[in-house]
Amino acid sequence: MAVRSVAVIGLGGMGGGMAHALVAAGFPVTVYNRTREKALPLVEAGATLAESAGDAASSASVVLLSLADEVAVEEVLFGEVVGRLAEGSTVVDASTVAPDYARSAAERLAALGIARVEGCVVGNPQMARLGKLRVFASGDEAAVESVSDVLDAVGQEVRYLGSWGRASSLKLAFNLILGVQTAGLAEALAFAESAGLERDMVLDALDGSGWRSPVLSFRAEFMRRRDYTPAGFRTELMRKDLRLVQEAAAQRGFGLPVVDETARRYDALIAAGRGDDDAAAVVDAAAVDLTGDGVAAPSALDPPPGGTVHRAAVPQEATG
Repeated sequence: MAVRSVAVIGLGGMGGGMAHALVAAGFPVTVYNRTREKALPLVEAGATLAESAGDAASSASVVLLSLADEVAVEEVLFGEVVGRLAEGSTVVDASTVAPDYARSAAERLAALGIARVEGCVVGNPQMARLGKLRVFASGDEAAVESVSDVLDAVGQEVRYLGSWGRASSLKLAFNLILGVQTAGLAEALAFAESAGLERDMVLDALDGSGWRSPVLSFRAEFMRRRDYTPAGFRTELMRKDLRLVQEAAAQRGFGLPVVDETARRYDALIAAGRGDDDAAAVVDAAAVDLTGDGVAAPSALDPPPGGTVHRAAVPQEATG
């Protein structure tokens, strides 16, 4: 298969990492991000910087989106990109969105002669940069196959799941587990520390036990260092994904009480201005007394003066 030009729009941890992997794989890559500074390391690596999302899309046969939420996808894809895409182009959307929105977006693009592939990814920014993500793709099978070279460049495993919405549903199920496990680890630490046990000792014991997992080990390193930046997965994005889970469950007529309680912990962090911290910072919410309303006192969740300390490098274990 001939190497095609790829535009990557959205250069956060995952989007930026995937763009680096594509450059390393030899693709001609054009990048765009609203915050220009995030694109500069990619330009140094060999990517071309576009002045707008539309300009980036106009130069590529494949557009890879990695955006924060449906609002951003709607604004960028349908507000800036669609009018600049040639008929027959393919949009690979790695953004985590609701399954219903995934189907709707695909149908709207199909009416314009543009294919949309859900390219939901699992991993962390370092894995993205190394091309070691797990990719779950859904949509038209021929469209997925047509971008297999792009998906293979960012993923060590690519699995086709079927029709539109299925990859988004699986990604949300994974992030449900991630959110609950992270909050569970946070509460376990709070409980252990309340009994006088040292955090490092507890985490070392966990690491050598049958409860160890790549997901828990990754978040545990943030908790061990009490340092939650740079984030592997920001608290506000975790909360957004849990909201999508809650909304989808409500539409289907059932409740998720564990998710509901977990979401309140992330709400407390966000209310304290810590939405940009890694989701592992939920350990701070678990460590404070709750009011009668079940909301952690924001003052107890405030980061140290001057921001989060240490700014340690993000660990390289998988997030899940």
